Amino acid sequence: MKKKHISHKSQTDWDRVDKLRDKDIDFSDNPEVTPEMFAKAVLRKGLKPVVRKTQVTLRIDEDVLTWFKKQGRGYQTRINSLLKAYKEAHQNESGRTSA
Repeated sequence: MKKKHISHKSQTDWDRVDKLRDKDIDFSDNPEVTPEMFAKAVLRKGLKPVVRKTQVTLRIDEDVLTWFKKQGRGYQTRINSLLKAYKEAHQNESGRTSA
């Protein structure tokens, strides 16, 4: 198999970008931010930090994975929720609360 050459050098023309004026930037593909959007915004200041997820490789029976994928978008989140519920149920059974 032939190795791909991957360049880590930016291909962006930064000189051109630096010379752009605000009025020259095309924002047509960005939606306008409305007051309603701000009203729905969530400020996380003072809240518990969002739990980070770790990417893993996991071997799952093909029929199980196919079933979850057929449920549509978010199947990985649903698998995570089931695993979390299992963990919490077994922690409660044994009296342990630490991970």
